[in-house]
Amino acid sequence: EVQLQASGGGLVQVGGSLRLSCATSGFTFGDYAIGWFRQAPGKEREAVSATDCPPSNTYYGDSVKGRFTISCDNVKNTVFLQMNSLKPEDGGLYYCSTGSSRGQGTLVTVSS
Repeated sequence: EVQLQASGGGLVQVGGSLRLSCATSGFTFGDYAIGWFRQAPGKEREAVSATDCPPSNTYYGDSVKGRFTISCDNVKNTVFLQMNSLKPEDGGLYYCSTGSSRGQGTLVTVSS
């Protein structure tokens, strides 16, 4: 059974940083791309970033380019999302996904 568990969210001030983790199991890590998505209340789901592991093809949404970095730990089967220079509009429920599977999200709140 494919499982993904996001963690690392929290409350941070504008300009601050957070590092999200997506722990995975149930599939061969590296065979499938893993993506980060976010959804804020009243807004559509947004694709934030995605990568294969180890990273050779990566994607960043326009709103996070230059501020967020996606990376992998192929030993721990975990994908990370380093988020810097956070803005209020970065807030929302972040979750990771591969194929048709998604995990429970982790909430990010950016206070001004």
